[in-house]
Amino acid sequence: MIRRAAAVAGAAAAAVAGWSLFESQWVEFRDEKVELPGLAPELDGLTIVHLSDFHLGTLSFNGRTLERAIRWASERPCDIVAITGDLLSRRRGEPQLERAVSALEPRFGVFAVLGNHDVEITRDPFSQPTDASVVQSAGAVLLENESVSLSVDGRSVQIVGGDQSLGPYWSSLAGLADPEADLRILLFHYPDVVRYLPPEAFDLILAGHLHGGQICIPTLRGKMRLEHLRAEHWDGLHETRAGFLHVSRGLGTSFVPFRLLARPEATRLVLRSAAR
Repeated sequence: MIRRAAAVAGAAAAAVAGWSLFESQWVEFRDEKVELPGLAPELDGLTIVHLSDFHLGTLSFNGRTLERAIRWASERPCDIVAITGDLLSRRRGEPQLERAVSALEPRFGVFAVLGNHDVEITRDPFSQPTDASVVQSAGAVLLENESVSLSVDGRSVQIVGGDQSLGPYWSSLAGLADPEADLRILLFHYPDVVRYLPPEAFDLILAGHLHGGQICIPTLRGKMRLEHLRAEHWDGLHETRAGFLHVSRGLGTSFVPFRLLARPEATRLVLRSAAR
């Protein structure tokens, strides 16, 4: 009886592990409409491909999911590509990162920020820092507590990017926002940044980090998410006092090469005008 129970338990564990490996490669490609109050008519229809959390260089299928996302992102024209951190976990992933980013051809450019794994703020003892020059040589604009301004069909679009050197002073990102810009976008790795920003600091905030929990166990109270036990905004689009927040589940995995009930994702955000 005990042997039979052990065999059943072993088979179930193997099935879950097999599915979790499959799910780690099963990228969800999403088109999300974002209705922004007061968006200028010239910016109506602006498209942003949001990618996050590649975690390249580990023993995983992370490189495969990124390749699929890059092919999907390249199928249709887009205006901006935004990458919200955790690009590498090991330096051996640098060539693949460079190839992937250089393959993107949005109308106004690729913009990226670093995540905690990129600067070795992680529980992973083997984590290695990301060389900023790799990101830049691939053609992306790496924003480290700075901003760029774009002219889009006669309107000004500001993209602000924050990095880990701010420590606890995330609220200072609001000081980089240009009140005269027609559209203000913030790229930051951590979704919790919205708790520290003043009201309406940005029109759109893009983040990642949480992987949607990466490994989730269904319970009567909903999912128990093992990657991060608590979060206010796990994934998807949220209206917050600081601005509209989009949290990507990301493309890669960290620590273990599994995902369960938290598929990797790549999202195309389409901005639309909404009445105030």
